[in-house]
Amino acid sequence: MADRDPDTIKREIDQARDQLASTVDLLAERANPTRLAEDLKAGALRFVQKRAVAMSLAGVGALLLVLTVRRIKQG
Repeated sequence: MADRDPDTIKREIDQARDQLASTVDLLAERANPTRLAEDLKAGALRFVQKRAVAMSLAGVGALLLVLTVRRIKQG
């Protein structure tokens, strides 16, 4: 194996350390429970705001309202 310059080795170690630190920071950000919850909430809101889903939910809500009123009236 060829002899390597100590300064070159030090630079390579420093670069590897910086890259590892960046990777760890990125993983920590991705695994943050608050961020995961916000991403899940945003995804759920995007899904519910689709026209077909919103119409279906409105229909289910109306049906539940009618059934509740009927049950109250029947005593």
